[in-house]
Amino acid sequence: MSFEQFWKDDELAHQENCFFDGAPQVALGLRMSDECVYAELEEEGDPWGRVDPVRQYDLNRRYNDKAEGIVGKRLLPEIKPETVVEFPYVKRIGEVFEGEYEWPPHSGEWLHSSIETPAELENMLDRVDKLDIESFMFPENWEEKKVEIFEKWGKKPEVLRHIRGPVTLATSIYGVENLVYLYYDSPELYKRFSETILNVILKMSKIMDREAGFSEKNKPSGFSFADDDCSLLNPEMYETFGYPVLEGVFAYYSPAKDDRRYQHSDSPMAHLLPQLAELDLTGCNFGPTVLVDEIRNYMPQTRIDGCIAPFTFMSNDISKIRDEVKRDCMMIKDSGTKGLNIYTAGSINNGSTLENLKVVMETIMEFGRY
Repeated sequence: MSFEQFWKDDELAHQENCFFDGAPQVALGLRMSDECVYAELEEEGDPWGRVDPVRQYDLNRRYNDKAEGIVGKRLLPEIKPETVVEFPYVKRIGEVFEGEYEWPPHSGEWLHSSIETPAELENMLDRVDKLDIESFMFPENWEEKKVEIFEKWGKKPEVLRHIRGPVTLATSIYGVENLVYLYYDSPELYKRFSETILNVILKMSKIMDREAGFSEKNKPSGFSFADDDCSLLNPEMYETFGYPVLEGVFAYYSPAKDDRRYQHSDSPMAHLLPQLAELDLTGCNFGPTVLVDEIRNYMPQTRIDGCIAPFTFMSNDISKIRDEVKRDCMMIKDSGTKGLNIYTAGSINNGSTLENLKVVMETIMEFGRY
């Protein structure tokens, strides 16, 4: 089968959230990432750093030229620099909780805080509960710039529909061990921390809905969380802390059956699958040790984005890549269901090559036909 036919079949495979009865093969979710351009094109650069739009456009265009020859498709967005519009910086949830974001060179984003004791946490939550979040979020020139951008470009601010998950936020602000101890030493404060996170997420999201021109009745549905550190809590701890946040946000933004309810957690969090299953997730992306058969056992209607280990995909070890893709394809077929979207169980890192993607496609063609 040609790659041209592969992409036609893949388009069918993505219908109905990858559960389309007529899908001829397992869906391919991998479309690479802007990070991958450096190794592929032998270019210097910081994969996690801010890139000038002119250079990003050039890198992605050249990358796509190469992708067409190897996998038969242009994969990365080619955003013309003159169309790039940036609104003034809006403060984020970590800053509401008095943390500080940091972007070290050649590293991803980190959120830091100096809060270490229950007393400091309680005082911080007192301040957050009293905070005028709207005034805190926006810079002084926000309204002026927002109007200017709309009048010139016809663009409005984006809604907030993806956020750092509650456990990862809490461990970034308060520390892993501190959060665990808090469950035992100050259960009421532990619960209050969770409730405040839920309230802040809803407040911030509703504010951005309004800024984007939506009312409560016509707001876009769907919400997703990135909560790697949820794996650090046992089921009892998660039931009290993480679960109520997702439940509350989904109740407001994702009440309908097909509304997006998504959790990313590239960590070994299989012990939380029974609780996450109760949230009726429409999609998930879990760690490389949480495999298709185990997920499907608890979540028969959830699209599974996975489960190739990110370091396998960037390893250039063809046999390992084939083995993991074959494993996932066979597991979903053995389950008697569909809904698998072949993807990395975590980030698509620089060093993940187009030749590796070609191997994934070939393996789907060999083992992923329904």
